[in-house]
Amino acid sequence: MIDWSKADQVFLDMDGTLLDLHFDNHFWLEHLPRRFGEANGLSPQQARDQILPMIMAERGSLNWYCTDYWSERLSLDITALKAEVGDRIAYRPRVKEFLQALRGRGLTPIILTNCHPDPLRLKLDRTGLDQLVDRIISSHDLGAAKEEQAFWDRLLDHHTHRRERAIMVDDSLPVLESARLAGIGQCLAILAPDSKKPDLETHPEIPAVRHFDEVLPDLIGPHTAKAGRGSL
Repeated sequence: MIDWSKADQVFLDMDGTLLDLHFDNHFWLEHLPRRFGEANGLSPQQARDQILPMIMAERGSLNWYCTDYWSERLSLDITALKAEVGDRIAYRPRVKEFLQALRGRGLTPIILTNCHPDPLRLKLDRTGLDQLVDRIISSHDLGAAKEEQAFWDRLLDHHTHRRERAIMVDDSLPVLESARLAGIGQCLAILAPDSKKPDLETHPEIPAVRHFDEVLPDLIGPHTAKAGRGSL
């Protein structure tokens, strides 16, 4: 599935890969429409019918992920509203063990996220995820979303790496397709990003797992065996 021996760094999406996407889906589909409706005299459904087409029109662009953009567009403090449901921020299964296994294998875990810096801080404060990886890079720092080739070109100037020796793990197929096009050596899709929703569809050319327990044996086993032989 994934040949960990051919990698130096593992690029990791955050929302839907390391953290449960339920928080974000609940916010955009339930909490925000309710609060927008309260502010504008609309029912939650009326608010949802008004907001969702606006959001979908920006899909895949940096605006799609930009808290400042939506705060201005909707006349609401999006970061403050996200904090109202911050108790829903949570890890996906076996994430901490997976990150530990990467380090044990000598691989460098780097988060590449489309999350805006403001909600990113909220999530890090809630989880301590920044203590488990070497670096976190937001697409907002590079001025392009991960779906765009400009992101990967600017990443080369922002972070030293060899594309062919990197692995990208993400729940977004458009992001993974963009990474492959940019020359990232290997890609892995996450099929169960939201603990409350059905699995996503697979990609014919991109290996996929539901949770990290499916890759832990391959990630830990060979390394352990080599370490054992070297100690004899």
